[in-house]
Amino acid sequence: MRPTLRTAARAAALMPATALLALGLPPATAATTAPPPAGSGHVQQTRDGQAALLTGARAAAARTARELGLGAQEALVPMSVLKDADGTLHTRYDRTFDRLPVLGGDLVVHTAPGGALKGVSRATPATVSLPSTTAAVTADTASSSALGRAASGGTRSPGIRSVRKVIWAASGSPALAWETVVGGRRQDGTPSELHVVTDAATGAQIFDYQAVDQGIGHGQYGGQVTLGTSGGTGQYVLRDDLRGGNRTTDLGHSSDDDAPGTLFTDSDDIWGDGSPADQQSAAVDAHYGAQLTWDYFKSRHGRNGIRNDGVSAHSRVHYGNTYSNAFWWDACFCMTYGDGAYNTNPLTSIDVAAHEMTHGITSATAGLRYSGESGGLNEATSDIFAAAVEFWADNPADPGDYLEGEKININGDGTPLRHMDRPSKDGKSADHWYPGIGGIDVHYSSGPANHWFYLASEGSGAKRVGGVDYDSPTHDGKPVNPIGREAAAKIWYRALTTYMTSTTDYEGARTATLAAAADLYGKDGVVYNNVGNAWAAVNVGPRPDQAVTLTSPGDQVSTTTRAVDLQVRAVTGRPGATLTYEATALPAGLTLDSATGRIIGTPTANGTTAVTLTARDSTGATDAVSLSWLVYTPGDCATTQLLGNPGFESGPKIWDTNSKPSLITDDNSWLPARTGPWKALLGGHGGPVTDTLRQTVFVPYGCRATATFWLRVITSEETSTVPYDQLTVRVDGADPVAFSNLDASPGYVRRSFDVPGAGGRFVTLSFTSREDLAAPTYFLLDDTGLQIHP
Repeated sequence: MRPTLRTAARAAALMPATALLALGLPPATAATTAPPPAGSGHVQQTRDGQAALLTGARAAAARTARELGLGAQEALVPMSVLKDADGTLHTRYDRTFDRLPVLGGDLVVHTAPGGALKGVSRATPATVSLPSTTAAVTADTASSSALGRAASGGTRSPGIRSVRKVIWAASGSPALAWETVVGGRRQDGTPSELHVVTDAATGAQIFDYQAVDQGIGHGQYGGQVTLGTSGGTGQYVLRDDLRGGNRTTDLGHSSDDDAPGTLFTDSDDIWGDGSPADQQSAAVDAHYGAQLTWDYFKSRHGRNGIRNDGVSAHSRVHYGNTYSNAFWWDACFCMTYGDGAYNTNPLTSIDVAAHEMTHGITSATAGLRYSGESGGLNEATSDIFAAAVEFWADNPADPGDYLEGEKININGDGTPLRHMDRPSKDGKSADHWYPGIGGIDVHYSSGPANHWFYLASEGSGAKRVGGVDYDSPTHDGKPVNPIGREAAAKIWYRALTTYMTSTTDYEGARTATLAAAADLYGKDGVVYNNVGNAWAAVNVGPRPDQAVTLTSPGDQVSTTTRAVDLQVRAVTGRPGATLTYEATALPAGLTLDSATGRIIGTPTANGTTAVTLTARDSTGATDAVSLSWLVYTPGDCATTQLLGNPGFESGPKIWDTNSKPSLITDDNSWLPARTGPWKALLGGHGGPVTDTLRQTVFVPYGCRATATFWLRVITSEETSTVPYDQLTVRVDGADPVAFSNLDASPGYVRRSFDVPGAGGRFVTLSFTSREDLAAPTYFLLDDTGLQIHP
């Protein structure tokens, strides 16, 4: 059972549901916004149960057709049956006329437990009646016309997948037609499934639509994003057939929990305007969040949908009136979102959408019970993957962080809902485990697991990550060295899907994650030990018997004008053992005392090195940490190139490619580099894809900086006025510079701009390409630079 806090008192009466937060609203308010009690939702059926219902529907199909007043040539074909807890049936039918499929003739029949007709939902109100089903136009003629339509629309290698005679009843008067399905690929490699409906009497094209389509949306939180949509010109719908049929519907502020909502439609496939006044804006964010979560789990964990069966969940927005919550509900296999205070703060940000969708994955895997310590772990699992998805999405409008719900203003003062580095910042959550923690609300008992994820990802102490300041303490006062966010997320996912069960508590979670770490990274290694250290830091279990623990001193910045005196510290748990220290790649001029761990000296050369520190005891046990050490000369602003691998000639090294190393390529078959064999290639997908390339460097005090690069733009866009595809160049401290398909050039063009106020700080140079839905634009980069000068 997964009740929200608001309805905990009647938990036994609820269908499984999980909510994002607990607000402690008065009982009267809670009663109007809580997930529904059992009896109002669909019964979860076994395969055998569903088969039995379909068998009954087939047996009654002829009688049902007569009761609906269908003609003698019409027949109903049951497709699915949903059964409510009270016995109400919702049977979805396709329709035929003279054994031909009727496109737009589907309907859903709603019957009471005793069999009485309660109502019918029809795709068309038109009566289907034709004098003849003999076609004047042949199937070959219709297919040839459809192939031409596909080729002219940009489909690569179009081919006929199927052609069939149908009755077209989706618009106007029913007509005899041919439906031709043309396969192929669009310019970015996306599968194409173009359906072309041709009048079988005249040969005229009645309708066509792309079954695999993508749109553009403007969300309140995500900004302009690309969406998976379906349909065709004038009749687009917010359904993503590339991701298991993910669809987003409008509840219209209804609190009817059994209502599926109305599927969002649009005439031009451009959704929302980014404001809460536009009802589509919240739908854009919810749809986008579900899309991101699907893609994250598939790309990072190989999971094909919530149940790993390729079937998507359903997103419902505008639930209730000023409802400040969101929830997952197993019964409808859906995420539901309220609009928050004043109906202007919908709970549809990336992390909230990922949080709710992850509840479904937890339900389909470990099934962590939504109470006690397992309930806290259930909530933490959703927070953990909410952070992972947000970082992975790399959306500049909603960048990754270790804050939950920072966009939705749930507290009315701009503060986030939860803080993973120190959960108690919200005033209610626990930083560390303690006996009895299972007795508090699961949204607050999730704190130790959230804290574990932060410590495992980033380590303890004060630091700045992605522009946000964090300061994470430990329960035992000892430091925790990070294993990295990717490793922490992989370990938690494997633990969840392989080792956790419905009753796993905090001690069980420690055991499960250590087992997962051993599977993925080996037992008793640095990763394994630091997983255990992070648990000990939140008061769950002892520190692993790793013998040696080395405290990372963090990244270092030094100058050539001032001596360094840094003490490296380690401890050994072996009585009588002695420690020695080692270092690789220390900056020139520095030395390490192997007996004491003290680093002294004055650096002699500017530059950045990747240093590895190792502590070893006399029994042979070791621990190691890595850090970056930057050396510069204050006031030494002779023109110097700061970027590493500026011309990409070392391949996909030094640059952060957002896990797409192929962005840096030596394939010069038709898009050559400016100099040497290597270049960076962003874009060229012909679809809504974002590519990002970045590098961070330190600009010495007192110096000015200038960014330079050579850019060539090649486009298949035919417009001379509309910047459909864009490349945005950003450097911290400077206004972003944008290029587009309108900047196409026959060769590389040198670009440069100043970076004001860069002296004395780290700055990041980034290139981000975003394309729209059609023809590709290629952004070629070479010979980049970030030069300092007086």
